[in-house]
Amino acid sequence: MTISRRLFLAGAATAAAVPSLARTAKAPRVTNPLVRERADAQVFRHEDGWYYMTGSVPEYDRLVLRRSRTVAGLATAPERVLWRHVASGPLSGFIWAPEMHWIGGRWIMYFAAGPSGGGEDVFRIRTHAVACDGADPMTGSWSVLGQLQTPWDSFNLDSTSFVHRGQRYLAWAQREEGIDTNSNLYLAPLATPLTLAARPARLSVPELPWEVQGFKVNEAPALLARHGRLFLTYSASATDARYCMGMLTARDDADIMDPASWSKSPVPVMKTSIEHRIYGPGHNSFTVDERGRDLLVFHARDYEKIKGDPLFDPNRHTRVQPIRYGPDGVPLFDPPVANGPMPAA
Repeated sequence: MTISRRLFLAGAATAAAVPSLARTAKAPRVTNPLVRERADAQVFRHEDGWYYMTGSVPEYDRLVLRRSRTVAGLATAPERVLWRHVASGPLSGFIWAPEMHWIGGRWIMYFAAGPSGGGEDVFRIRTHAVACDGADPMTGSWSVLGQLQTPWDSFNLDSTSFVHRGQRYLAWAQREEGIDTNSNLYLAPLATPLTLAARPARLSVPELPWEVQGFKVNEAPALLARHGRLFLTYSASATDARYCMGMLTARDDADIMDPASWSKSPVPVMKTSIEHRIYGPGHNSFTVDERGRDLLVFHARDYEKIKGDPLFDPNRHTRVQPIRYGPDGVPLFDPPVANGPMPAA
């Protein structure tokens, strides 16, 4: 059985903290795909001026990280293995969807993991975290911090964190008993990186036709805070060409723990482009380019037909493209661009 699997603020928020952004020399042009065989990619620019990138590897056996002074440079940047799955137990099987955040003065990387051994038990996926003992994530030592504690013990993954109005939150995907779906979207304030400060709010359940193709999935939340609103993108349906992106929107001054504060896009905000031969876009993150302009980061395949389980097809590549905004300030995600040099923002 295939079970598909992920809020941004760090990259865009820290762009304002990097005064050199607007003065940098012309950066090399990005070519898509940016990095091959890296799914669920997170790219962000930290206040130290580096772009960091992590993502799922096809073997699902390790956590990796690379960095570069430019977005384009991530394509060839050396990649460090931060941590590998262990020989037995709940962290011995598949390693999914890592995402790194600077929380409380240290680097934390969330990821989802399950036990080895085959059968359905390998999808006993839960969210865990590792922490770095130093300020430089490329040279520090990483060790297991623990498991995310949620009110119910069930399939969960794609954790991401952001700060809104002084409070740090966690958003993630989880299966909830009594709801006939593979995963829904949840949000809660954090007490610590792995403990919630309040009962989670269920923000979205897959219910629209484009959210239930193959599997009933809402996953991979990512946050973009712009123009007085919060835009929470997510991914839906099976991880083949039907995979697509939706979006929830809330006012910046709303009670974001009230599900009624969020409205759902009635149609996908990004889906397969047959014209450009890019299939199944999703599991996105957000960053900014060297001039501070918003970029969408996502994975997709450049062919439609998959042999066997799409989960084990390695060719979900990391891709990047500019974000436009409508007159109302809402982000417009163009169809995934074709392979080749990225269009100018």
